[in-house]
Amino acid sequence: MGIPTDRRPPRVLLVEDEAGLADSVKYSLESEGFEVTVTATGVDGLESARAGGVDLVILDLMLPEMSGLDVCRQIRAFSDVPIIMLTAKDSEADKVAGLELGADDYMTKPFSMRELIARVRAHLRRSTRGGVLGDSNEVLRGGPIELDIDAHETRVNGREVSLRPKEFDLLESLMRRKNRLAARHTLIDEVWGSSYFGDTKTLDVHIKRLREKLEDDSSNPRHIVTVRGLGYKFVDE
Repeated sequence: MGIPTDRRPPRVLLVEDEAGLADSVKYSLESEGFEVTVTATGVDGLESARAGGVDLVILDLMLPEMSGLDVCRQIRAFSDVPIIMLTAKDSEADKVAGLELGADDYMTKPFSMRELIARVRAHLRRSTRGGVLGDSNEVLRGGPIELDIDAHETRVNGREVSLRPKEFDLLESLMRRKNRLAARHTLIDEVWGSSYFGDTKTLDVHIKRLREKLEDDSSNPRHIVTVRGLGYKFVDE
């Protein structure tokens, strides 16, 4: 299914130095109606991202001139654009490093083009919405935390805290279930979409980032707590 023709196509920046793979990804995305810009080095990818007009970045981890991790870190200094990292390494450390630097998702090579396109669509859907569950003109409150859905703002003890779109969506899902279990699969479906194919490490890293931004002691959280083996819970106290 292609992209509707009544608006401009989503613009994807692909930063990948393996020419054969870059051509294949570009062809597959363009066949689905996306507009794709390809760069082969980290420096050129960062320059293209800075130029603006990009809706999503697909970023290889191993790049000439500047690593994908460094590119990701620098993009996050000026943009919340969704970033999907590609890596030939199947180690958990590489995946976690990318997520902690601000990537929204990762895929390990080799991967299915159909799966990549599904993930691109899911991230673009989420990035163009103000919140995961809909109603605007409301403020969710729990403990010292306020989540202004309409303004897309988060405050802790009255102080504004900057959250990335996925972090905001995740916190909204948790706060709408105050003092109730939010199962892992439910959070993934609501925040990343039902078509998400990845494992739950992405969720865990986003929870870690939320705790670091919102909790007094992220290693001993009072509000975003783990329900072992099941999921997470937002505790209002």
